[in-house]
Amino acid sequence: MKQIHVRLSAMMFLQFFIWGGWFVTLGTFMANNLSATGGETAMAYSTQSWGAIIAPFIVGLIADRYFNAERILGVLHLLGAVLMYQMHVSTEFTNFYPYVLAYMIAYMPTLALVNSVSFRQMTDPSKEFSKIRVFGTIGWIGAGLVISYLFSWDAQEAIANGMLKNTFLMTAIASLLFGIYSFTLPKTPPSVAKGEKLTVSDILGLDALKLLKNRNFAVFFVSSILICIPLAFYYQNANPFLAEIGVTNPTGKMTIGQVSEVLFMLLLPVFLTKYGIKKTLLFGMLAWALRYGLFAFGNADSSVYMLLLGIALHGICYDFFFVSGQIYTDSKAGDKFKSSAQGMITLATYGVGMLIGFWVAGQITDYYVIDGGHAWQSIWLFPAGFAVLVFILFAVAFKKENISYEKQ
Repeated sequence: MKQIHVRLSAMMFLQFFIWGGWFVTLGTFMANNLSATGGETAMAYSTQSWGAIIAPFIVGLIADRYFNAERILGVLHLLGAVLMYQMHVSTEFTNFYPYVLAYMIAYMPTLALVNSVSFRQMTDPSKEFSKIRVFGTIGWIGAGLVISYLFSWDAQEAIANGMLKNTFLMTAIASLLFGIYSFTLPKTPPSVAKGEKLTVSDILGLDALKLLKNRNFAVFFVSSILICIPLAFYYQNANPFLAEIGVTNPTGKMTIGQVSEVLFMLLLPVFLTKYGIKKTLLFGMLAWALRYGLFAFGNADSSVYMLLLGIALHGICYDFFFVSGQIYTDSKAGDKFKSSAQGMITLATYGVGMLIGFWVAGQITDYYVIDGGHAWQSIWLFPAGFAVLVFILFAVAFKKENISYEKQ
């Protein structure tokens, strides 16, 4: 591996180690350390969506025009270290929420910045980037293993003693190190020439709205937003659910999902070639329904295999819908609107779709609070049923087509 690839791989590892080091266990921490309701937990998770909505302005108006990407990356992660430490010492939701909101507004733009730094150092991104990006998934897995198996912060006794707050301290230290490391990365100057006009429409990808005139793309666009509602249930509730019902090392076991993601990423081209885009997207939607059905009827004892299988479905759930959806969007956009179309889809899914999803998940979770915990079967059956409805909508409304890269 080239030296620059090693440096970029370390960058990706730290980027996603930081995210996985606190985001997975956030719901469990809030329920046990802050006595947060489902609605308050939803507010905290929704900061990801607000960050995704604001991120294009930071990247498009600042990083693409005025400052080197690696410098902004360093500043944002140093700021993140300070905010993460404040989350570590917060003891009430009213104090905690402003810090998590500020943190996600700072963090979400860095997802685009690490990609920018990577792409600018590559001669053939189509062949090189996946080998670099996989270290991000390894970083996320590493964070989960550290939390569960090295420090056991998610063990029942440790949770009861408030040890999960140490995840924020760990992440603060990692953010500090990454912030300093970022300034050593290769220089990545602004991509937009000085004086070149850049509009809000360019930043948000609104020019790509004309793609919605195509019936199939419009159906895909709406389905992408709707499927984010059940997606939000997994991010927000999976770790608290596993911890509450007594699954040992829940955070470590959830890394099975990232291992699955790597595997099915490699299988995705095979499925797209053999089954086409419609069936591949439908596989992804159906996997969401199946996953939540397994969660609804599994338990921490004789049926724990159902929970582990549900976690392992993450690769199909994510890769077969979201990654294949990005490929489909790229094929429909043509050369002129490739970037703006991806920006529009990201804003619609991680912004609008997930924002709605986290709110719904919070309302449903609060509705099914019972003595000693939650009626998890009823909670999980809601996103399972919703995913089935989206599956039916897409199956009926989306007409079969092949991916092509003819200019639009």
